[in-house]
Amino acid sequence: MITLTPGTMHYADWRALYGGADVELTSDCRAAVAASAATVAMIVERDDAVYGINTGFGLLASTRIDRADLAKLQRNLVLSHAAGVGDPLPPRIVRLIMLLKIASLAQGASGIRPETLDALMALVAHDIMPVIPAQGSVGASGDLAPLAHLTCCLLGIGDAFVHGIRMPAAQALAEAGLSVVTLGPKEGLALLNGTQVSTGIALAALFEAEDLCRAALVTGAISTDAARGSDAPFDPRIHALRGHAGQIAIARALRSLMASSPIRESHRIGDPRVQDPYCLRCQPQVMGAIFDLLVQIEHTLTIEANGVSDNPLVFAAEGEVISGGNFHAEPVAFAADMLALAIAEAGSIAERRIAMLVDPAHSGLPAFLTQRPGLNSGYMIAHVTAAALTSENRMMTHPASVDSIPTSANQEDHVSMATHGALRSLRMAGNLASILGIEYLVGCQALDCLAPLHTSAALGRAHALLRAQVPMLGDDRLLSPDIAVARSLIADNAVVSAVDCPDLPALGRPL
Repeated sequence: MITLTPGTMHYADWRALYGGADVELTSDCRAAVAASAATVAMIVERDDAVYGINTGFGLLASTRIDRADLAKLQRNLVLSHAAGVGDPLPPRIVRLIMLLKIASLAQGASGIRPETLDALMALVAHDIMPVIPAQGSVGASGDLAPLAHLTCCLLGIGDAFVHGIRMPAAQALAEAGLSVVTLGPKEGLALLNGTQVSTGIALAALFEAEDLCRAALVTGAISTDAARGSDAPFDPRIHALRGHAGQIAIARALRSLMASSPIRESHRIGDPRVQDPYCLRCQPQVMGAIFDLLVQIEHTLTIEANGVSDNPLVFAAEGEVISGGNFHAEPVAFAADMLALAIAEAGSIAERRIAMLVDPAHSGLPAFLTQRPGLNSGYMIAHVTAAALTSENRMMTHPASVDSIPTSANQEDHVSMATHGALRSLRMAGNLASILGIEYLVGCQALDCLAPLHTSAALGRAHALLRAQVPMLGDDRLLSPDIAVARSLIADNAVVSAVDCPDLPALGRPL
């Protein structure tokens, strides 16, 4: 059980919630939420003109709305803004988005009533996940379209997934014994405004990327040993002289993974090679820089997840409502762009290792790792697939954050494109999982080619994990199912679990 304590959640807490951990909202937030709602009620009673409470929105902010129409104003806002397109976001990401929204609203700066906050928590408790089309947000003024689809569910409009089954939102609420919400003044705007969709998707991409980059250290170590590469470039003295924390941590992990490998010992003396290719030798420098970047992304997204990003903001102690720009998701956009670079580079160096292993001129192993090349093609086209995915990821590294386009009749004239950037990074993580799955297959096949020599105990466990489901490749066979199994073992964290290496770096703790 994770206690959702607004403003103070750790990276590990959000990871656990993404993983499906049970959640409860701390009761300590209710007084601040009630005070914020009372401030909005006071403004309505005084009939002061305040944006989002009794005015139109965007370019229509100067239009005053009669008190009798305030509830309709909020409902119309939700309906008009629910203009998303594309495939629905996965329910586990929607759940994370909802919890991020709850954490923001519960800080008492949004003017939402406690009962509306309770209604959001009830959706989570009953596993009612609104159907949110993935596309349609420019990352300012908040993630308006996707958050409007989320809010529609509270109104009994649109569809929802309940335990994975899609049904009308009204039916989902009724079957759970929940009432349709009637939005009060400012509540529609508070629910729609904010960076929770871009932040939630970016966090999901970061969680996936962290796991994959840890797996890349395992597949990289397998490739290094299978190529009879040296562990000398991982000597701690080399990396201490440069000083980057990530580089030092990756070298330590690679040393640990390869420790006591009989393959390594077999060529320690008398090997005519002086240096290994960069894709083996420079793993600490490349993957270390990647992990340093992941640490920075984690820092940015954890701050954003704990922040309040809607507009205008309610300061109950002073009785003020102030318009600002916290909805602008530029920090998330930059984080998503950096994450794309990290994912692309992790795949790029892995693809080079695959190419090296299947090339007999560089690996000293049979061509394409088949004992009868010519009659068999072995892993020739598996490498081509990895190359295609690597190229696709490279093309997707164009920064989303620099691609602002004005909206809302030029009132909202600079936007972040954070949601696009986060979605792109999530797709790239899926490509990286496939690249690493192919490296896992190829690396294990290369190890088999060195029998009776065998690898280290840790890497041997990774090898055995794959061989329990995928036999060594003899004559050519359909490779797509093998790749799917290897990819699944990578993406599901089974490979990292199998090696059981405490030196593998992880976010949320010092490298």
